[in-house]
This record gives sequence, C-alpha cells and structure tokens, in this order.
Amino acid sequence: MPDQPLPAGPQPHSAHWGAFSAQWDGKQLAVTPHPADPAPSPILGNFTDTLRHKARILRPAVRRGWLERGPGPTNRRGREDFVAPPWDEVLDRLAAELTRVKAQHGPQAVYGGSYGWSSAGRFHHAQSQIHRFMNVALGGYVRSVNSYSAGASQVILPHVMGSLETLFRRNVTWAQIEQHTDIILCFGGMALKNSMIASGGVSRHLEPDAIRRARARGTQFVLVGPIRDDLPPQAEAEWLPAAVGTDVALMLALCHTLAVEGLHDTGFLATHTTGYAVFERYLMGQDDGQAKDAAWAASLCGIPAETITGLARRLAAGRSLITVAHGLQRAEFGEQPIWASAVLAAMLGQIGLPGGGYSYALGAMGHYGRQVNAVPIPTMPQGTNGVRDFIPVARIADMLLNPGAPFEYNGQHLTYPEIKLVYWAGGNPFHHHQDLNRLREAFARVDTLVVQDNAWTASARHADIVLPATMTLERDDIGAAATDPLLVAMRAAAPPAGEARDDFAIFAGLAARMGVEHAFTEGRDAAQWLRHLYRRTQDALAARGLEAPDFATFWAHGEITLPSEPDDGGPLRAFRTDPAAHPLQTPSGRIEIASEAVAGFGYADCPGHPAWLPSTEQPDARHPLRLIANQPATRLHSQLDFGAYSQSGKRAGREVVRLHPEDAAQRGIAEGDVVRIFNDRGACLAAVCLSDAMAPGVIHLPTGAWYDPEPDPGAQPLCRHGNPNVLTRDLGTSRLAQGSCGQTTVAQVARYESTPPPVGAHMPPAGA
Repeated sequence: MPDQPLPAGPQPHSAHWGAFSAQWDGKQLAVTPHPADPAPSPILGNFTDTLRHKARILRPAVRRGWLERGPGPTNRRGREDFVAPPWDEVLDRLAAELTRVKAQHGPQAVYGGSYGWSSAGRFHHAQSQIHRFMNVALGGYVRSVNSYSAGASQVILPHVMGSLETLFRRNVTWAQIEQHTDIILCFGGMALKNSMIASGGVSRHLEPDAIRRARARGTQFVLVGPIRDDLPPQAEAEWLPAAVGTDVALMLALCHTLAVEGLHDTGFLATHTTGYAVFERYLMGQDDGQAKDAAWAASLCGIPAETITGLARRLAAGRSLITVAHGLQRAEFGEQPIWASAVLAAMLGQIGLPGGGYSYALGAMGHYGRQVNAVPIPTMPQGTNGVRDFIPVARIADMLLNPGAPFEYNGQHLTYPEIKLVYWAGGNPFHHHQDLNRLREAFARVDTLVVQDNAWTASARHADIVLPATMTLERDDIGAAATDPLLVAMRAAAPPAGEARDDFAIFAGLAARMGVEHAFTEGRDAAQWLRHLYRRTQDALAARGLEAPDFATFWAHGEITLPSEPDDGGPLRAFRTDPAAHPLQTPSGRIEIASEAVAGFGYADCPGHPAWLPSTEQPDARHPLRLIANQPATRLHSQLDFGAYSQSGKRAGREVVRLHPEDAAQRGIAEGDVVRIFNDRGACLAAVCLSDAMAPGVIHLPTGAWYDPEPDPGAQPLCRHGNPNVLTRDLGTSRLAQGSCGQTTVAQVARYESTPPPVGAHMPPAGA
C-alpha cells in the first residue's frame, strides 16, 4: 500500500541505546540525540538508512515446501524459496496450524521463543505481545528462563547473595565510585560499548564522565582480560592479560594471599557470611594437597606471582570494588568466576560500603550503577501460562534434538518436551545461539517454524511462515526503563514499510480467527492500550503527591521525568549495618561462601563452593588460538546489522576479526586480508585488523554479523559474513545453570587464498 502522510517535524523517540528525535523525509531519517545526553551512543546512526532498506520484510511470505506439502520436519528450511500469499490467507493458515497443534499435541508442544531485545517500547514489546497471545489463544506455551548474557550468574547468585535486584539495581552507583572508590578490579573490563545499552532505554550515558572523574580523583582501574580496550582510555587502566579462562585461578590466589597475610576481614566473615571454613580448607589445599597460592595461579594465568600478591595487598589497603563482566560466565563452568569473585569481595569485608564491595556486571549494561525509579513504568500484562514445562534459554537445540530426554537444572530433574511448532517474534536465535550448524539441524525437527520480524534475519530465512512487523519508528509507543528517569513518548516518525503490521495487530488478527479476540485485546486498540498502560505510572505519581500529567499532556510534551529512589546502597547497605534485621534472601540470610544447597545437588561441574575447574576445551596444534566472541561495538547484538553505523565497522561488508601482529605474521596474514576462521564445528570468513590491544594467542570476532551460509552447502556451510557462532560450543555452563558457553572457543586462522565470495546476508531470499 502507498506510504501514509509523514508526521510534521522531528518526533521524540527512544531505543535501547538512547533517547532521540527523528524526522523522516521519505528516503532518509535524520536522528538527533536527546540534548540532555552527555555521551550519546553512535549506534543511533543505524536508524538513518534502515526504514526502507532492502533487508526489510515487506509482505507475508511462506516457504514453498510448507505451502505445497504442509507442516512437518524437513532439512529444506533456509534453502527453499518463498511465495507471498495475501495477509488473510497467511493468517488463516497460521491460525489453523496453531489450532491443529493445540488439538493434537497440546500447548506444551509450542515453544514461544521470542528471546531478544525487540523494541524499547513497553507496549509494542514483542516478547510481551507473543506471550500474551499464546496464553490467551493456546492456554500457554513452553517458555525459557534466564538469558544468554547472564545465564550462569542468574542461577548461582541467588544461592550466594540472594535477590538479583540487590546486586544489579540497588547497590553501587557511579556517583559512589566517583566519591569513594580507591581501586576497581575489573574482571573482563567495563567496555563503553556495553554500558551504552539498556533494555527500555537510557537517556543519559553517565559512564564516560564518571570514569574520567573517578580517575582524576585517584581511583585506580585494574583490568583483567585478554583485550586491553575493554576499559576505556579515560580509565588509564593497568592491564593484566591473564590467560583466557583462568580468572578463577587468579581470584583464588588473591583470596589465598588475603588469608595467609591476615588481610581478610575475619569479623565480617564471622557475622555476615557462612561457609568460610569449608572454603578455606579448599583454598589452603588441605583436602587436595594443592594450595591455591600466587605461585600456583601464576603458572595458569601468566600473571607473575608478585603481581598477584601485590594486587591483593592493594585491594585490602583502601576502598575496593570487585566487578565481573557478563562474558566470564558465558563459558564452561561459568558459575565459578561469579562465585569466586563474590567470595573475594566478602573476604575484603567491604560489601555494603559506598563504592566498595561487589558489583557484579557493573558496566555490562546501562542499567547498572544507577538509581532506580521510585514509581513503576508501563508494562504490558502477559496473562497466565498454563504450561509448566520450561528450558534454560540456551538449551533450545538440546530440547528440539532430544525430546523426552532428562536434564538437570538448579537441583531439579526435568524432561525436554516434544515441540511441534516454534513461534519467534522480535528475536534472532541465529545470533544468540551457539554451534549454528547444530541449531539448523534442531530447527529441521519441528513441524512449523514461524518468525515475525521486520527484517530478513537468518532466523526469518529458516522459517516456514514469515510475518512482516513494523519497526519501532513506524508506530507509537512509550519508552521506559526501571533505571532511567525519562519516560518517552515514542511517536511514529514514518509510515509502515510495505505491508508491515504492528505485532499487536498481527496477534489480534490471529486471536479473532481463533475466537479469542476480546480476551487478547480487552476491547482496546493500540492507542487505547497506551493510555491504559500509562495510567499506572500516572496514578503512582499522584499517590506520592507529585505532578502527574494526564496522557494527552505527556504525549504532547514528549517526555516526563520520573522520581528516583535514594542512592542509599539498598538491601546490601542495610544488611551490612544489621544482618539480623535485614538478612539476605539466602537459606542462611548471609552471604554463602559455601552453599549446602548447591553441595546437595551433587554436581561435579558445580561443587558447593567456588573451585578451579579448567575448561574441557583447550588450544591444541590444530586449533591453537583462543577466540573471544563478545558483544559488538556498532550495534545491539544483531539488531540493524544492515544499518549505516554497523556497516561502517565492516570491510567490504564483512565482519572484522582482530589479531595480534605476532599471530598474523606467523601465518602470513596482513592488515585487511580476508581469512578463514575454523574449528571442528564450522568456519567463517572475516576481514583482518591487526591490533596490539589483543593478547598474543587471542583473536577477537564480535557477535552480531547475520549468519550467511553458502547456498545449499551441506552439513557445515562456510559463513561468508563472519558470524562466530558457527564456531562456538553448544553446551551448558554446568548442570546448575545450563547457561550459554558462547564467549570463548578455540580456532585456527588462515589467509583465504581464493576470491572471497560476496556477502548476501542482507539480501531478501528468492520469492520474498
């Protein structure tokens, strides 16, 4: 249909990486960051050319084989062309397929995937919309728990320190660090590319100036990790390039030094923790004959023993803060660095002090280190899920490949359900998941795969039914986050592309065909829902006696500022002051240095206290390099990979891998070369950037380049674009959390001697 009239003037809007205004002229989008943001994210530049990009899904599409032969397992997904029936026909067919699966197999045969960040808008939030629809139309669905980013920490930390809210949202703030912190020990760093992003939006990027001011006051930043620029230049950080995967050894050695030199806070350990005696036996080697001292750790991590002991003394000498990046726990036995670092902080005795103690994942997202809002934000109710089955989010391939198989999770003995239909809205599993060749095999097992999105991601290309959804700038919404005070009226800046529809409209159409339209919509259209959801925040403001503008006033003004809770250190400060009156949400009410509950699970891969468990995958002669596959700097995950700013970081459209010059010279590789990166699981191409910011023996290929396999390639196609998840391992961190192990793997790199094939990741598939 023809484009609708353009809105007049710049329109306020918000994204996970910042608030901004946007004006569309029919071809390009002019983007202006919010004037109050001291350090706007350059990722906003991805919006400028994406609204009418060739990668957009413009009309419904159905895989030809599914249309002609019906639902069923097939390895033709991702290889066949599409046809484009009209909306009504596609919705009729999808409603019939949902009804069939429910009638024949029950709602427990439907996996409501939809893991992904989707939009910053709270109403047009794809996960909320699809889960509400499934609860209403099917009576529920198989869900996922936890996240790819923090799967291990989200399970282990409640055993150790209780509520995650205590550590993530009500703990150490950047304002405290600027005033109080003497030394920050950053395992994995605090890269600004991560903290510029927060789900729901971030209106003021505080981190660059806060780090600069803290350093000017005298705060020392110490980075442990293989990539020197994982802390920004203004930190002037001391770099300890410990060998990949050896952080726990270093943490244990720091603990050992504190103990043997009497630098640990025995009073805090006695009154605020439990299990230290059990851990100390392990630390001193009383059971296994190996003291976890600095000399032992030096042989593993490559940091001199005298540096380790000196660092322990520095930590004990002033106000110290321990931070751990998400990436450390995205690895085999990823629970261990999270637990060991918490124990290190507990031994220093500073947990709960302003600017001190333990702040897991500070700098990993823009949520952390900020004050929380004092009133609730608008959120879309999802209803009640009548299906009890669930999986840890990173175990989707295991589930699809092994229906009926048992698995362990956090002390529970569970069974994988048999899935017939997968429905994904607003996410891209071919970005988040590991071992993509295995994932392709897994998706071949279902009867029907549905993807609802705005662009032709690899997930959409592998679907049977593809429904075109609007982009965030093509609809009205409300932008909000629990840790950002700015509530934003996200006004549409452009009409929908092609035949794209809002997720709400798509699900309302399906609900009508399945006889549950009113239960899904409650008789409201999208505009009425926005007013309804806003009322919750308005009423909360009024209850506090604060200015509470009505929706029309808010919408006309474009934003309102919400009050914040005081920066009082939250539950950890209260716990420190009086642990009896303010216990943590652990079995003992204290910090659990050793956990009887975890020990009782009997997991050899996650014992009852922090332990050194080296990865079962180590470099060898065939694959001698460590690959780091962390978050990209030019986009959020794989979102808008086709956007201008994301493309500016590529070379000839191909993702860039960083190598140390010594590693490149040994292989005859020069700056700008295209290389093949490979291991036993797969291979991809990437363009080379030489950098001494990499530790020797380590290569860096960020995630988010859309998976682009060679056409009709067989079992292990070459990814032409540079997606590292063709290389990473698909296994759980341990039986406790079953989190993702996607941060690191082993690989080899060789110069690609043939003419590199063109990248086709952002081209629509045939028939679309």
